[in-house]
Amino acid sequence: MPIIKTVGIISKPNAPAAGDLVPKLIEWLRKRPIELRMDEPTAAYAGVRGLAREEVPEGCDLIIVLGGDGTLLSAARAIGGREVPLFPVNLGGLGFLTAITVDELFPELERALRGEHRIAKRRMMHVEVRREDKVIAAYDALNDAVITKIAIARMIDLDTHIDEQFVCAYKADGLIIATPTGSTAYSLSAGGPIIFPAVPSLCITPICPHMLTNRPLVVPDTSVIRVTSRDPDESVYLTVDGQVGNPIREQDVVVCHSSHFTLHLIRPPKQMFFDVLRQKLKWGER
Repeated sequence: MPIIKTVGIISKPNAPAAGDLVPKLIEWLRKRPIELRMDEPTAAYAGVRGLAREEVPEGCDLIIVLGGDGTLLSAARAIGGREVPLFPVNLGGLGFLTAITVDELFPELERALRGEHRIAKRRMMHVEVRREDKVIAAYDALNDAVITKIAIARMIDLDTHIDEQFVCAYKADGLIIATPTGSTAYSLSAGGPIIFPAVPSLCITPICPHMLTNRPLVVPDTSVIRVTSRDPDESVYLTVDGQVGNPIREQDVVVCHSSHFTLHLIRPPKQMFFDVLRQKLKWGER
């Protein structure tokens, strides 16, 4: 890692643990000395003015994320394709991606400042909504894109192509297109496989499909996945990483493919992927 001169801090709003931690972290960093850029929730804990989250990464050598996986997903989008390492600190909950605990924060941060940390690279996925051959919305996802019904309990119809090949017409509650990182999120809950992060792939997981033969499908990350809505009632919605999205009309096409952007996550030096599965998902326990 390069010499760290400027650090950004992105925090989960209304987190009691952050209210106690942020002032200590700011004092610790300024003693180094390191320039700081803080988003508005972080600044509120410190009693100062902050920046819009999208402005925080500008000029930063490192971004500290205080919160859970949801805060990390938001920070990943805020980076906007910059190769700025994220230092994720879990403030509670499952924290599958935010692997550094509060107790480990300052020792591990000291290691990061010395350039001794291991960086895990996670490929993101680009998602577009096309209406009459025009791109009306575009996102980069770390976890997944979910196409689902908006309200009443009914199935939706989704024609799916991979590259130029027709896969099938899904009749289901919805469809999840997940990255390897997102394979342990919503896709896993819907019966999808766990994919090792380094495997270059995308996963298509139907949500409660009407046909018993519909099963999750893993494809190469060179694939372009196109999902066309056949629902005439405008009751379909696209959600990206569980946080942003767009309503989908009949004949709209959701296009997903591997992004050019790679997220750089700082990981504890001795913690491997299967360690996380045992700790967070309780693998091997009865």
